[in-house]
Amino acid sequence: MKSKPLATPSSIALPRIRWLMLFFAFAATVLNYVDRLAFNYLSANGELRALIPNDAFGYIATAFFVAYMASNLVSGFIIDRLGTRLGYSICMAFWTTASLLHAVARLPFHFGICRFLLGIGEAGNWPAAIKLTSEWFTPEERSTATGIFNSGAAIGAVVAPPLIAWLGMRYGWQLTFVIIGSLGYIWLAAFWFTYYTPESAKKASKARTIPPLKLIKTKFVYWFTFSKIFMDPVWYFITFWIGRYLVDVHGWGLDKIGWFAMFPFIVADIGNILGGLFTQFIIKRGTPVGKARKIATGLFGSLLALSLMLGPFIITSPATALVVLSIAGFGYAAYTSNTMAFPADVVPLSATASVWGVASVGAGLGGAIFQALSGFTIENISKAYNYTFAYHAVFVGYGIMALIAVCIILFVLGPLKKDDALHEYAENGINKEAA
Repeated sequence: MKSKPLATPSSIALPRIRWLMLFFAFAATVLNYVDRLAFNYLSANGELRALIPNDAFGYIATAFFVAYMASNLVSGFIIDRLGTRLGYSICMAFWTTASLLHAVARLPFHFGICRFLLGIGEAGNWPAAIKLTSEWFTPEERSTATGIFNSGAAIGAVVAPPLIAWLGMRYGWQLTFVIIGSLGYIWLAAFWFTYYTPESAKKASKARTIPPLKLIKTKFVYWFTFSKIFMDPVWYFITFWIGRYLVDVHGWGLDKIGWFAMFPFIVADIGNILGGLFTQFIIKRGTPVGKARKIATGLFGSLLALSLMLGPFIITSPATALVVLSIAGFGYAAYTSNTMAFPADVVPLSATASVWGVASVGAGLGGAIFQALSGFTIENISKAYNYTFAYHAVFVGYGIMALIAVCIILFVLGPLKKDDALHEYAENGINKEAA
């Protein structure tokens, strides 16, 4: 007898409370980025800058991404197994505590340990948030929903410069870490007593767990993971290094960075929303879902790549530098709001967090390699030439990397359609349990 398809959010009317649930993912992503970027801005100038030169900064960032990579390998599977409520809560508690520990660090090695622990906890945010949106939103709405929650990354990057600069100058860097770290516990309490999985998705989200090797061997998961090795480090470079770039190349202080470094991330936030709405619009005009997502990723990913490859030739001032970084941020955010919807288009609901976690291993691997390489390159080329040449050479390199990722998505990944074998595997498991 043919198995009955699992109920999905597209088959049952969902309540308006789904927007509140989406807000939790958005708020967690904001906190994720504020916690992640606090060290970067506090160490861009002043007491911590004297302690941590560019090459050490790159290695400390690598410690974060090594942990991020390792945690992504397991966090998605853990979240799929524990469920969104418990899994998301554990992630928030872990990274919030790691953020607080920065306050007691005193040496570059100490900060490396703190960043490593932060990376372990923060990796779970995106698998958990993607599982949340898959449970509460229809396929047509998902690119918009993922764009909304992922805009929290850009909002966090917008909030971080002025917030961290003000707190750091007023209270010092130790108390700043305590203040921002404590915010996560407020989110944790509210989420724990509010979140639940909707009935329309409860059965599907608890379907048979798909083994990691079975997922990794699929063409979609393999190439999607490979694409993220090249794409995600571009965003990490912008968010981690913008403060140091403005100090090294343009001579800015922390107070000026606090006011103006936010602009590329404001534009990126717009990209998160417009990228999702663009895809939703062309789907409503009759474009198949998978084709629409590829059109969007090709368009916005190419915009990112070209802005960084051509940017060094038009940057003549801090203002033009911020314009180039804003265009790059817009392209990345619009691209990512669509790629975040990929897993739910292909795999069962019970595996969406797992797939994003596996794919994000690529992001962590790329981040670990290219953060260290960026620090080494900037430190050494700047000694031979100058900071402007060093940073702009790195800009071009990241633009080429983004173009490689776009080509993988468009020409190698294959069609974005339901993987029948994986869905049958999940459905058979739940049907046997029912029997």
